[in-house]
Amino acid sequence: MNNGHDIYNQRRKQSFPDEEDSCSNDEKPISDSTHKRKTRTMPEFYTDGRIRRKISSPMEASTIRTETKSGSDKLLWWDECDGPDYPEDEFKKEFRMSKSTFEFICSELNSVIRDEKDVTIKQRVAVCIFRLAMGEPFRLVSKRFGLSIQTCRESVLEVCSAIRTVLMPKYLRWPDANSLRKTKQEFEAISCIPNVVGSMHTAHIPVSPPPAPSLAAYLNKNQTEKDGKTSYTLTVQGVVDHSGVFTDVCMGWPGSMTDDQVLQTSALHQRANGGFLNGVWVVGSKGYPLMDWVLVPYNQRGLTWTQHVFNEKISEIQRVAKEAFMRLKGRWCCLQKRSDFKLQDLSVVVGACCVLHNICEMRGDGFECECEWGSEFVVVEDDDEMVGEVDLRSVSSMEARDAIAHNLLHHAICY
Repeated sequence: MNNGHDIYNQRRKQSFPDEEDSCSNDEKPISDSTHKRKTRTMPEFYTDGRIRRKISSPMEASTIRTETKSGSDKLLWWDECDGPDYPEDEFKKEFRMSKSTFEFICSELNSVIRDEKDVTIKQRVAVCIFRLAMGEPFRLVSKRFGLSIQTCRESVLEVCSAIRTVLMPKYLRWPDANSLRKTKQEFEAISCIPNVVGSMHTAHIPVSPPPAPSLAAYLNKNQTEKDGKTSYTLTVQGVVDHSGVFTDVCMGWPGSMTDDQVLQTSALHQRANGGFLNGVWVVGSKGYPLMDWVLVPYNQRGLTWTQHVFNEKISEIQRVAKEAFMRLKGRWCCLQKRSDFKLQDLSVVVGACCVLHNICEMRGDGFECECEWGSEFVVVEDDDEMVGEVDLRSVSSMEARDAIAHNLLHHAICY
């Protein structure tokens, strides 16, 4: 009795009598082996009586379902992710954190997020974190989770607001005395500069063109010139400790503002003026002013060797903040794209991203910025600094900087 393959070949020869002649004798073994190899791989797609679909990319748009033998039980993609057999590395790829960290966040927010029959707390948190991580449009997120676009949008804002209210006071705050002591030691170990309690940097988040009255304020001239197209952004100023954990953030100011202007509007600046940072340094780039508590590199031409060595050590500390922002944007790809949130809501979303970044860092959920998860991940280059005319603010700070630079030359291990 002919099997199905023989019947198929007979019918094909009847329909295409010259087809066999189009393949040379040398090509036939290759063609046959290719067919056999493909035939052998087919059973890989049939396991335990069900058809399994491999998720080739988190950016797929369709809702993914798995049908069991009976055909009566259908699971959404999220239900598979939430299952005990879902691979840890795949979960981390799509949510930028381990399963244990995800469960920890759900438990922390359990008392403040709505728990409904159709949408559980865990689903709402998953929708939010997935949207922040992948930056997908809401229409694709809704297909992923089998929820309406409106429900997905509401879930993201609800969870981000809860993170800001409940988790930010716990996981994004100025260090206590013991933590500051540790931070000073670690920064001094890499730079030989004493009393450094933070590394400061200002990044820019792209936004959609705002209403006409605000266009000029949000226009980022540096980015516009660099990309060759009009760019609108808002700013995020952050101070990090030696491990890249944010200890202070100021966000939401228009992208046309310089680093110096953003600093002056921040609560950190107000607290520092009240004596909060007496005797310690926060290290910034050339876009910030030299102040009694802000230490920046020499910016004039014709640097002496002493000044050059000092600038190199400042750049070592600055790198900590810049790399922290790279990990922040790498984890939460929504920060790399023009947001479809309203400007007043975007600050809440960015703040939630900073808190989630801290939780991941504190819990050891590492993140490598160099394409850890293939071509889907985009390495974010450092933002161009918005540098304005920075006036001299303090003669005493100039003298203190000169003294530090001079002392570095007496530590041979530092250069």
